[in-house]
Amino acid sequence: MTQWNSAASAAAQNLGRNSIFCGLTALLPLIVGPITVEFRGFAPLLGWLSMLAFCLVVLGLAIHLLFDALLFRLASSHETEAAGLAAVDDLLSRMQLRKPDGTSRGLDMRIAGSRRIIWRQRFALAIYLVIFAILLLAASNGQPLC
Repeated sequence: MTQWNSAASAAAQNLGRNSIFCGLTALLPLIVGPITVEFRGFAPLLGWLSMLAFCLVVLGLAIHLLFDALLFRLASSHETEAAGLAAVDDLLSRMQLRKPDGTSRGLDMRIAGSRRIIWRQRFALAIYLVIFAILLLAASNGQPLC
Protein backbone atom coordinates (compact mmCIF):
# COMPACT_ATOMS: atom_id res chain seq x y z
CA MET A 1 0.00 0.00 0.00
CA THR A 2 1.44 3.33 -1.03
CA GLN A 3 1.54 6.49 1.03
CA TRP A 4 -1.40 8.13 -0.72
CA ASN A 5 -3.49 4.94 -0.36
CA SER A 6 -2.89 4.89 3.37
CA ALA A 7 -3.66 8.63 3.59
CA ALA A 8 -6.93 8.19 1.70
CA SER A 9 -7.89 5.17 3.84
CA ALA A 10 -7.06 7.01 7.05
CA ALA A 11 -9.09 10.02 5.89
CA ALA A 12 -12.04 7.77 5.10
CA GLN A 13 -11.82 6.11 8.49
CA ASN A 14 -11.55 9.43 10.35
CA LEU A 15 -14.43 10.97 8.41
CA GLY A 16 -16.65 7.98 9.07
CA ARG A 17 -15.84 7.92 12.76
CA ASN A 18 -16.36 11.67 13.15
CA SER A 19 -19.68 11.71 11.29
CA ILE A 20 -21.12 8.80 13.29
CA PHE A 21 -19.98 10.30 16.60
CA CYS A 22 -21.39 13.76 15.84
CA GLY A 23 -24.61 12.30 14.42
CA LEU A 24 -25.25 10.23 17.53
CA THR A 25 -24.34 13.16 19.75
CA ALA A 26 -26.87 15.28 17.87
CA LEU A 27 -29.61 12.70 18.33
CA LEU A 28 -29.03 12.20 22.04
CA PRO A 29 -30.47 15.58 23.23
CA LEU A 30 -33.54 15.07 21.06
CA ILE A 31 -34.15 11.78 22.85
CA VAL A 32 -33.20 12.87 26.37
CA GLY A 33 -34.64 16.40 26.22
CA PRO A 34 -38.35 15.64 26.30
CA ILE A 35 -37.83 13.01 29.01
CA THR A 36 -35.98 15.36 31.36
CA VAL A 37 -38.27 18.31 30.69
CA GLU A 38 -41.52 16.36 30.94
CA PHE A 39 -42.04 16.93 34.66
CA ARG A 40 -40.59 20.41 34.82
CA GLY A 41 -42.67 22.26 32.23
CA PHE A 42 -42.11 23.10 28.62
CA ALA A 43 -39.33 25.16 27.15
CA PRO A 44 -40.19 27.84 24.60
CA LEU A 45 -41.21 26.51 21.23
CA LEU A 46 -38.69 28.72 19.42
CA GLY A 47 -35.86 27.14 21.42
CA TRP A 48 -36.91 23.63 20.46
CA LEU A 49 -37.33 24.61 16.82
CA SER A 50 -33.88 26.20 16.70
CA MET A 51 -32.44 23.12 18.39
CA LEU A 52 -34.15 20.92 15.82
CA ALA A 53 -32.78 23.09 12.99
CA PHE A 54 -29.22 22.78 14.26
CA CYS A 55 -29.71 19.04 14.75
CA LEU A 56 -30.73 18.73 11.10
CA VAL A 57 -27.66 20.73 10.05
CA VAL A 58 -25.39 18.43 12.07
CA LEU A 59 -27.07 15.31 10.66
CA GLY A 60 -26.90 16.68 7.11
CA LEU A 61 -23.20 17.36 7.47
CA ALA A 62 -22.75 13.86 8.96
CA ILE A 63 -24.33 12.35 5.86
CA HIS A 64 -22.09 14.51 3.67
CA LEU A 65 -19.01 13.33 5.56
CA LEU A 66 -20.07 9.69 5.24
CA PHE A 67 -20.37 10.23 1.49
CA ASP A 68 -16.91 11.81 1.46
CA ALA A 69 -15.58 8.80 3.38
CA LEU A 70 -16.98 6.49 0.72
CA LEU A 71 -15.34 8.61 -1.98
CA PHE A 72 -11.98 8.37 -0.21
CA ARG A 73 -12.39 4.60 0.05
CA LEU A 74 -13.11 4.50 -3.68
CA ALA A 75 -9.99 6.54 -4.38
CA SER A 76 -7.81 4.34 -2.17
CA SER A 77 -8.92 1.22 -4.01
CA HIS A 78 -7.04 2.26 -7.16
CA GLU A 79 -3.37 1.74 -7.89
CA THR A 80 -2.33 5.34 -8.45
CA GLU A 81 -3.48 8.63 -7.00
CA ALA A 82 -4.41 9.99 -10.41
CA ALA A 83 -6.53 6.94 -11.24
CA GLY A 84 -8.28 7.04 -7.86
CA LEU A 85 -9.08 10.73 -8.01
CA ALA A 86 -10.17 10.39 -11.64
CA ALA A 87 -12.59 7.65 -10.55
CA VAL A 88 -13.99 9.93 -7.85
CA ASP A 89 -14.40 12.80 -10.33
CA ASP A 90 -16.05 10.44 -12.81
CA LEU A 91 -18.48 9.21 -10.17
CA LEU A 92 -19.35 12.75 -9.12
CA SER A 93 -19.93 13.83 -12.70
CA ARG A 94 -22.14 10.76 -13.36
CA MET A 95 -24.17 11.59 -10.28
CA GLN A 96 -24.36 15.19 -11.57
CA LEU A 97 -22.87 16.55 -8.36
CA ARG A 98 -19.93 18.18 -10.11
CA LYS A 99 -19.43 19.35 -13.65
CA PRO A 100 -16.41 17.80 -15.38
CA ASP A 101 -14.01 20.72 -15.81
CA GLY A 102 -10.87 18.81 -16.73
CA THR A 103 -8.87 19.87 -13.68
CA SER A 104 -8.53 17.57 -10.73
CA ARG A 105 -7.76 18.65 -7.19
CA GLY A 106 -5.12 16.68 -5.33
CA LEU A 107 -5.73 14.41 -2.38
CA ASP A 108 -4.41 16.97 0.11
CA MET A 109 -6.86 19.62 -1.11
CA ARG A 110 -9.76 17.17 -0.88
CA ILE A 111 -8.81 16.15 2.65
CA ALA A 112 -8.53 19.84 3.60
CA GLY A 113 -12.03 20.43 2.20
CA SER A 114 -13.39 17.59 4.30
CA ARG A 115 -11.68 19.00 7.39
CA ARG A 116 -13.43 22.32 6.79
CA ILE A 117 -16.75 20.47 6.74
CA ILE A 118 -15.81 18.73 10.00
CA TRP A 119 -15.17 22.09 11.67
CA ARG A 120 -18.50 23.44 10.41
CA GLN A 121 -20.19 20.36 11.80
CA ARG A 122 -18.48 20.75 15.17
CA PHE A 123 -19.43 24.43 15.33
CA ALA A 124 -23.08 23.61 14.58
CA LEU A 125 -22.97 20.81 17.17
CA ALA A 126 -21.54 23.19 19.79
CA ILE A 127 -24.30 25.74 19.15
CA TYR A 128 -26.86 22.95 19.29
CA LEU A 129 -25.57 21.67 22.65
CA VAL A 130 -25.49 25.21 24.08
CA ILE A 131 -29.13 25.71 23.07
CA PHE A 132 -29.99 22.38 24.69
CA ALA A 133 -28.22 23.35 27.91
CA ILE A 134 -30.06 26.69 27.99
CA LEU A 135 -33.37 24.93 27.44
CA LEU A 136 -32.64 22.49 30.25
CA LEU A 137 -31.74 25.30 32.63
CA ALA A 138 -34.84 27.26 31.64
CA ALA A 139 -37.08 24.21 32.08
CA SER A 140 -35.68 23.29 35.48
CA ASN A 141 -35.82 26.86 36.83
CA GLY A 142 -32.28 26.49 38.14
CA GLN A 143 -33.14 23.37 40.18
CA PRO A 144 -30.98 20.26 39.81
CA LEU A 145 -32.39 17.69 37.38
CA CYS A 146 -31.85 14.77 39.78
